Amino acid sequence: MRVGVGYDVHRLVRGRKLILGGVEIPSEEGLEGHSDADVLVHSLCDALLGALALGDIGRHFPDTDPRYAGISSLSLLAQVARKLSEQNYVVWNTDSVIVAQRPRLAPYVEAMRTAIASTLQIAPSRVGIKATTSEGLGFCGRGEGIAAYSVCTVAPR
Repeated sequence: MRVGVGYDVHRLVRGRKLILGGVEIPSEEGLEGHSDADVLVHSLCDALLGALALGDIGRHFPDTDPRYAGISSLSLLAQVARKLSEQNYVVWNTDSVIVAQRPRLAPYVEAMRTAIASTLQIAPSRVGIKATTSEGLGFCGRGEGIAAYSVCTVAPR
């Protein structure tokens, strides 16, 4: 078994859809970024890549490459899963925390788990997702952005 850790953060801005875990969440603001800016999926990509010492998401999908402009982060996650498969590894489990003052995310967690599990071709019971606030502290607490932390284990096939 190997373990990886990932972190991502994006600024909230008006005029963008809010996508987390591959799920569109009703909100007046969305996350700014080159792709769909899905911080949850980006943190998962980094955790999975890190587990095999393959670098980070920016190395594989640079924000200077027009091919990734507006791309679904679930598509990036599928590409990361293929990279793991090429190394003869499978995803054993993932666990993530989303830090956001608003909107309330609990009603969307199951849909996120399902979307991520489907993309990774694992059971939803292997995908943990929690959402929390930062009690009004820091950039997340002020509603300026959303952050996500992920950890994963991968195992040889």
